[in-house]
Amino acid sequence: MSKRTGSASNGVVSKVKEEPSHDKQKELIFSATGHFTLLKALHMADYITELNGFCGIMSVFSSLRYCLGDPADKANLYLALVFLPFGLFFDFMDGRVARWRKKSSMMGQELDSLADLISFGLAPACVAFSIGMRTTLDHVLLAVFVLCGLTRLARFNVTAASGVIPKDASGKASYFEGTPIPTTLGLDALMAWWVAQGWILDQVPGGLWFEGSALEVHPVVALFVVHGALMCSKTLHVPKP
Repeated sequence: MSKRTGSASNGVVSKVKEEPSHDKQKELIFSATGHFTLLKALHMADYITELNGFCGIMSVFSSLRYCLGDPADKANLYLALVFLPFGLFFDFMDGRVARWRKKSSMMGQELDSLADLISFGLAPACVAFSIGMRTTLDHVLLAVFVLCGLTRLARFNVTAASGVIPKDASGKASYFEGTPIPTTLGLDALMAWWVAQGWILDQVPGGLWFEGSALEVHPVVALFVVHGALMCSKTLHVPKP
């Protein structure tokens, strides 16, 4: 959830003075000739955003590796959880670097949204699957959670561009519309506690309801649904610290 101009993650908009490099970036992106023009078009902050996405992707892969290995070996499960706070670190740093270098772009805005969706939406859902939320209904509800994050990010892309959200004197949004997507780290911390206690697989807290039926579900998956609803809320205004 960086504070880059037009960031689609947390409702924070920062007035970063745009320099001629912004036009240069557009020229490189739309250039029909040349080699490695996309890499040349990225700003330093964009590369840091890519590291956020890298952490999310590595978390997903670690979750998959746990599912393919010995369930008693939780090393990959811990790795899947450890990558996520690092994603938040890079999400924070890209905004700081963008303001420091006074460079921002639509490219950075879109990268920020996509990286956040991976690190704070898809990756936590994959961890939840890995620790035992594996019924069909679990899958549907976890998918709803990820889609809520996707919708929230898309909504902010629109509202940030239109200037709907009130801003303070510095140009930053005065509040978060719905909970910011990186707050899913709270769920990550809870799952890390369950892993440490051995409450995974057939020991997931709350047990399994309607076992053997088409509606069998782990009730704790409701935490993800509620969090998704809070992210999408229009009326919930979280004051910006």
